[in-house]
Amino acid sequence: MKKLLFTFVLLMLAVTVNAQSILGNWKTVDDETGETKSIVNLYEENGKIYGKVVKVFNKDRQDAVCDKCEGDKKDKLILGMTIIEGMKKKGDEYKGGTILDPQKGKEYDCKIWLDEDNANKLNVRGYIAFLFRTQNWYRAVE
Repeated sequence: MKKLLFTFVLLMLAVTVNAQSILGNWKTVDDETGETKSIVNLYEENGKIYGKVVKVFNKDRQDAVCDKCEGDKKDKLILGMTIIEGMKKKGDEYKGGTILDPQKGKEYDCKIWLDEDNANKLNVRGYIAFLFRTQNWYRAVE
């Protein structure tokens, strides 16, 4: 009986820890239209968080390229592109990296944090100085 209880407690602890992670797939939602645009996979590499576009919902944009981007992302496919780079955990937030808006070709400083009331909701803020825009992304369960 003690083994069963111990196993149950470990399992519940693992589920709780996993539910609080920002890693995994997130549905991006346009804060202006409410439209689900893509799925971004957040992953860790060398202690930093990155986000790659792994699915585009609009069938007409499957082959879209970042024509307004500069540098090595210019004219590259958005599907498969890394749009979040170099985020580092600081307390309950991730900071110190950047996010790219592939439709505008603009890169912004970025801050990411899980919603305190809903671990399946991610707040993603792009900003320049004191001007910012925050989107809510939702954990993808596909």
